[in-house]
Amino acid sequence: MKNIIFIFTSLCLFNFGFSQSYKFETLIDLEATDVISQGNTGTCWSFSTSSFLESEIKRISGKNIDISEMYTVRNTYQVKAENYIMRQGKAQFSQGGLAHDVINSIAKNGIVPQVAYTGLDHDATKHNHSEMLLVLKGVLDVYIDNPGKNLSSKWKLVVDAILDTYLGENIETFNYEGVPYTPMTFLKMTKLNPNDYVSITSFTHQPFYSQFILNIPDNFSNGSFYNVKLDEMISVINHALENGYTVELDCDVSEITFSAKHGIAVIPEDDATKAEAIISVRPEKNITQTFRQQEFENYNTTDDHLMHITGMLKDQNGTVYYKVKNSWGTDSSRVANDGFVYMSEAYMKLKTISIMVHKDAVPKNLKNKLKL
Repeated sequence: MKNIIFIFTSLCLFNFGFSQSYKFETLIDLEATDVISQGNTGTCWSFSTSSFLESEIKRISGKNIDISEMYTVRNTYQVKAENYIMRQGKAQFSQGGLAHDVINSIAKNGIVPQVAYTGLDHDATKHNHSEMLLVLKGVLDVYIDNPGKNLSSKWKLVVDAILDTYLGENIETFNYEGVPYTPMTFLKMTKLNPNDYVSITSFTHQPFYSQFILNIPDNFSNGSFYNVKLDEMISVINHALENGYTVELDCDVSEITFSAKHGIAVIPEDDATKAEAIISVRPEKNITQTFRQQEFENYNTTDDHLMHITGMLKDQNGTVYYKVKNSWGTDSSRVANDGFVYMSEAYMKLKTISIMVHKDAVPKNLKNKLKL
């Protein structure tokens, strides 16, 4: 009887340990700019990567600079339009993109501060690209249909005019803190080097320690990713944070256990506890490389959203979480943790599509394997 009581008591204590409200202890908290909202747009890729680069500027030069997300978006729409036209409409033309699209843009077009280019229409305070996208795609489809039987080069001028109307004219010069700049000289001033950033993923349908074009819809620019084992990808995130580097993140946020409102993202062991898991601690699944691949190929893990990893925490049971900066604003009725989401290691392992880091943030042994 005593043994039965002991076992019953132990089980109760175990279950109690995994049904408490979340309590977090900060382990690492790196500098990042304030959380802002991407508005009614699908431009999380620019907001998150701009935030990532703002932290990089702070780390490299000590400067606090608010980068214009919409300057990058505007220049990237031109690239998307050309890709769509040249592929005769047999390509995705949407608001989405990936982190390397920002890197590609700054390498070609430089960067500008937010004060120089807001991308907001007249007195608007929030971004909304729904109408602009429909207008752009409609115009491009007309040119693709080619009613004149001769593709006119005027489509580029028309696209520029639409972007001018909705986002504002592109800029070539501006003043910042009393100094004149071009977008390229401003990039040089920040000391960012676009060649220093690498994209890393982990899937078994391609060889490890090689580069491949990740076949997801928003990779319209055919960006290449280094492929590593799952534990190695997590080790890159940990090593980066431990050494003062933040991390750009592309992941799936379609799970009901990703909750911006509660500021939590977890993968509970028991699917029946999903609703409870966003408000109280539950045991989580052991995420393997095989299960991760299965969920990707089943479309259960999709390329949904890009965010910015700025720190690490642990809960009362010692489980590791990542502090992830979102771009859905700070309205406390909609989001918790001032706009940050605390993402468990299990969620990170299963739902991460890819990460981007400075190449010096990659552990030395892995850096050698990838020949970085």
